[in-house]
Amino acid sequence: MKAVVIGASGTIGQAIVEALGQRHEIITVGSHSGQYQADLKDIAQVRALFAQIGKVDAVLVAAGILHIGPLDEMTPEQFHIGLNSKLMGQVNVALVAQHYLNDGGSITLTSGVDAHQPIRHGANASTSNSAVEGFVRAAAAELKRGLRINVVNPTLLTESASKYGHLFPGFETVPVKRVALAYMRSAEGIETGQTYKVWH
Repeated sequence: MKAVVIGASGTIGQAIVEALGQRHEIITVGSHSGQYQADLKDIAQVRALFAQIGKVDAVLVAAGILHIGPLDEMTPEQFHIGLNSKLMGQVNVALVAQHYLNDGGSITLTSGVDAHQPIRHGANASTSNSAVEGFVRAAAAELKRGLRINVVNPTLLTESASKYGHLFPGFETVPVKRVALAYMRSAEGIETGQTYKVWH
């Protein structure tokens, strides 16, 4: 299998590369690193990326920025950070990737636990992550040629607790290796339209 991992230099991305790289050919993509670079918010860059890469069997996205901040100070511009990056960045990939996937190929996107369990100052995160899951449910019904699409919803990573733990008081963490298994299940399995929750 030939798999594209977008956000490959991140904590989750590195774990995906390690998990899938044992048996499959991996192409790494980042905003400033990897074998290829692209800004997912720019559909032209996403199109150019896949035109360079060509046909693949799986596309896995572990990328996207969100805005964390109090609702009473939030501006539309700040709210658009998550909509443009976490939501539309991943939607852009799916819209383009469907035309470059071999029959039976898969797309795996990423949401987050705050789609279902809101956190303080997380209105933008909850909205953007929930929208990613809604997109996946609907897109799964329309994809052709046996293509599949799923989304992985991780809680706070054990490896990221020192940096982001203050945002998730009382949440159990999960090791990134466990999260990577959900991406493997999506890419190598048979399900579609699923949200894989890796919460504890």
